[in-house]
Amino acid sequence: MNKRPHKPRKPSGNNAPERPEKPGFAARKVAADILGNVVHKKRPLDGELDAASGHSGFRQLAANDRALVRAIVGAALRRRGEIAEILDRLLDRQIPEKTGRVLDILHVAIAQMLFLDIPDRAAVSIAVDHAAADRRARPYKGLVNGVLRRLGRERDDVTADLDADVLNTPDWLMESWRAAYGSETARAIAAAHRSEAALDLTVKSDPEGWAERLEGTVVGAGSVRLSKKGAVDALEGFEDGAWWVQDAAAALPARLLGDLHGKKAADLCAAPGGKTAQLAAAGAKVTAVDISRARLKRLEENMTRLGLSVETMAADLRAFEPDAPFDAILLDAPCSATGTIRRHPDVAWIKKAYDIEKLSEIQRELLDRVVNWVKPGGLIVYCTCSLEPEEGESQVAAFLERQAGKVELVKVNPQEIGGLDQCVTGEGYLRCLPCHLAGSDPDLRGMDGFFAARFRRL
Repeated sequence: MNKRPHKPRKPSGNNAPERPEKPGFAARKVAADILGNVVHKKRPLDGELDAASGHSGFRQLAANDRALVRAIVGAALRRRGEIAEILDRLLDRQIPEKTGRVLDILHVAIAQMLFLDIPDRAAVSIAVDHAAADRRARPYKGLVNGVLRRLGRERDDVTADLDADVLNTPDWLMESWRAAYGSETARAIAAAHRSEAALDLTVKSDPEGWAERLEGTVVGAGSVRLSKKGAVDALEGFEDGAWWVQDAAAALPARLLGDLHGKKAADLCAAPGGKTAQLAAAGAKVTAVDISRARLKRLEENMTRLGLSVETMAADLRAFEPDAPFDAILLDAPCSATGTIRRHPDVAWIKKAYDIEKLSEIQRELLDRVVNWVKPGGLIVYCTCSLEPEEGESQVAAFLERQAGKVELVKVNPQEIGGLDQCVTGEGYLRCLPCHLAGSDPDLRGMDGFFAARFRRL
């Protein structure tokens, strides 16, 4: 009996062969995943971008695609408020998809179209493919295509009259900065956050010489700011331990402890170790304490590269007691980190106003503890990388009132910090703002927001 020749069935549904991904698809998908993890799940961006333990898809990408992911996610977070407003103008109604996946895909595409040097057609095409390939976003594939193509056609009209300073800053933060610094300065801070932070180095010696070698500029109180970006570990001096990465503002508080040669100093909440390195390089016998053993391990690795000897201890300061008092203490207290938004744009969207209250209580407790760990006549420097007065000026004023007769404020002199008059308040505090160190090149100006106050134990 003759049999009919076998006729293969056409693949259908989930059995259909997958079409090859377009170049760059994987990077955009990872960018949307990471953006969603940050804004919906409140995961820190640094953790997602960690080459060893971060997002699994990110770790599998080639180096050039990792750089693309960083650029896309950075732009999407820095411009998140503008992008949200643009989508409000383009959408007739809210997208009912609950996980935020469609919005993540749209934000990634719009960040490329408006704020990165990527052709519209590439951003739109890959976004549509991404929506089609994602179970949650698939029903909205046509919407993604229509919205992005309309943006391409009507770009000027859709983006007209956007108030970038206000839109890209959560309301509670803008209100805080207006109250603390006035409307004009609040806007200047917000504007500074739209530019990526420069790469600053603290050198052991000869900042002018290292600036010349590395094609950089000396800024602040002797930091070297690089004009070119690339692999840090490939730069001259890295292997020799001649310098370490540290923002120009973050390098200032340690200077307030003065001559440390031969003195016993503590760096509390020490990791990742920039200030620890400063104290050790200044000749101090340093004890570095941090609650995280993993972060302390990284600190120890940094000190080994730098050729600096320090003692490290993993401990919660709220339960820690030193064996003997110190000559000097640097307390870089846990804080909201709102002064680092240029460098960590996720902070603006992860932190909330209630975090300030919770962290302020921890700062208060730590200040009252460490005052007993310094010798009479010894110095304490309290600092935070926060722009919020509750973690700075107000915290210190309350501390001085509680500890009246036990400590006194030692005012900061601009000459101690490289003549940066604008960074010293009338009360004698150090207060750096992201809009300080102004310059014509947005990629080379600015500094982290930082607060510090100095006390002497009576």
